Amino acid sequence: MAEPMRIQRALARAGVASRRQAEELVAAGRVRVNGTIATIGQSVDPARDRITVDGQPVGAPAAAQDAVWLVLNKPAGVVTTRRDPQQRRTVFDLVPDAPGLTYVGRLDYMTEGVLLLTTDGTAAHELTHPSREVERTYVVTVRGNVARAARDAMRGIELEDGPVHPVRVDGRSLGNARGELEITLVEGRNREVRRLCEALGLEVERLVRVRFGPIALGGLAPGEHRPLTRSERAALTGKGRARR
Repeated sequence: MAEPMRIQRALARAGVASRRQAEELVAAGRVRVNGTIATIGQSVDPARDRITVDGQPVGAPAAAQDAVWLVLNKPAGVVTTRRDPQQRRTVFDLVPDAPGLTYVGRLDYMTEGVLLLTTDGTAAHELTHPSREVERTYVVTVRGNVARAARDAMRGIELEDGPVHPVRVDGRSLGNARGELEITLVEGRNREVRRLCEALGLEVERLVRVRFGPIALGGLAPGEHRPLTRSERAALTGKGRARR
């Protein structure tokens, strides 16, 4: 059974709109749950409740065994949402369309790398739930003292929404006051890596997510995608949900 979630999160998970845009849709009275106008913050079960936007049903999650699973190497300058009011390119412009296709763990506009997409909405929700502690690994190119930053990060850094305790942090110098940090986290807070680097006194030049759980970027070129293998799907939806 899917875990209940707020209506705006359910709409975002279904790829209808970003979380903020979903709140606007709900506030405008354009969203109904089981025929009743939805309210912001209302709890829903996407696997059981009938959700519509402007009278159009939001796709129910596919059966797990029939679900589509893709990994995309998201380029910089692409939005992780179904529709963008500024008409910018979205991740859904880069992959084949499938009913109910949604992303697993948002990447911000300028962040690159591993982005999973699936029609299994229940799995998408579970994989990004903090209790699952699914590891995410990032490589960030920065300006600043990476050796000191790596040491400080492993001691824990306090951000405005709570402390961050990376699983691993490795740093190496690139010369000319530039370096790379490889950071592994088990949370998916908004802009967490960028805010962590800012708190460490680093200037971010490039940020790439190279791994989500057991799924690595490998040789996938920017903008390209591929289906997950059977073993990758099993790792994600079975043992892959626990910390590796």
